[in-house]
Amino acid sequence: MCLTANHRNASFDLLEKLSIGAPSAVSTLVEGSAFVSGAVVLATCNRFEAYLDIDEPLTGATAVAVQSTIDIMSEASGVLPEDLRSSVTVISGDAVAGHLFAVTSGLESVVVGEDEISGQVGRALVAARTSGTTSPVLDRLFQTAAHTSRDVKNRTALGGAGRSLVRLALELASSRVTDWSQARVLVVGTGQYAATTLGALRDRGASDIRVFSPSGRAVKFAAKYDVAFEPALAAAIATADVVVTCTSVLAISPADISNDSRRLVIDLGLPRNVDPVVATMPGVELLDLELISKHAPIEALTASADARALVGDAAAQFTSAATVEPAIVALRSHIFDLLDTEIERAERRPGDSSDTVSALRHLAGVLLHGPSVRARELAREGRGDEFVAALDALYGIAPAATVIRPLISTEDADARRAG
Repeated sequence: MCLTANHRNASFDLLEKLSIGAPSAVSTLVEGSAFVSGAVVLATCNRFEAYLDIDEPLTGATAVAVQSTIDIMSEASGVLPEDLRSSVTVISGDAVAGHLFAVTSGLESVVVGEDEISGQVGRALVAARTSGTTSPVLDRLFQTAAHTSRDVKNRTALGGAGRSLVRLALELASSRVTDWSQARVLVVGTGQYAATTLGALRDRGASDIRVFSPSGRAVKFAAKYDVAFEPALAAAIATADVVVTCTSVLAISPADISNDSRRLVIDLGLPRNVDPVVATMPGVELLDLELISKHAPIEALTASADARALVGDAAAQFTSAATVEPAIVALRSHIFDLLDTEIERAERRPGDSSDTVSALRHLAGVLLHGPSVRARELAREGRGDEFVAALDALYGIAPAATVIRPLISTEDADARRAG
């Protein structure tokens, strides 16, 4: 299941609060639930997503998981539960794979086909692994999403387009900047986003670029990317025509703006890097993520039909393969039970049995590989039931029963029947 709030159905302020508080609450979400066995949370400047692996076969489990997620994320981020509930869309079942694959490929972004989102999705999975909140199903889902994203970029018109919020921001800023080659630019931040920003600025022709770091890493960053560094923020702003912020803290306040000369400030940070009051100061124009999102040329950057088709095919393959996974697990359990019996027998014999045990384990792997591959091929062809029937005919084994959970609450179902 996935709960998603994004630039299409949620305010920028709500997304900003979620981006700060939600990631830290993932462990609470898993540990505090009796049936959420895994969770991965993605929080970016234009998107909040909670992917849940629910293993409790109870009617209405989806509704309970939704409410639990909303309560925990609301408390962690300071968002009212009713505000979050009204902004969240719930996606369940097979549709989750298609949604994540589209998100990871940049097809659901403000700038369709943006470059950054695939890395953000990957980091969300790494964070979940580190905190121990992911699950085998979610891990496989996110890994497949990464492969799909690479395929979209390599095999469709989206590849190499260099689409990103950074580039969109600079495109909008170009109506205010007469000549980028003559502009004095200050970049505030030294992370990966700052490096992306630096590359986009140079593509625009900017050459007089300096960097300031709120965390004190400007010297190292400047040396790596061959730019000058600034030790004092206010002094650096005073001599800059364009200031671009891309860090993780509130970096610029009105006190940092010391004169009335004309200046463009581009705030790419989430949470906000620039105090909104700065926009009211004489000579300052502030271009932030909220304004950038409103001006995104979505139609001009719409992904090709090939990209959508590729994502759809990948999602169909993933979900169809998932239908035979319980059968594959049943086969593996059967073979491993036989293997354990033979290993025990070998170890009871006199002498060194290590070579025999190693050979038995290798044989088990060989025996399982072919049927597992064939099972997934049959599933993609819509013939997964043939594999299940073959297991029953050959070995007398069957996959564990799968309970199909409703995609809507029982209350909603009753209401629809009554209507």
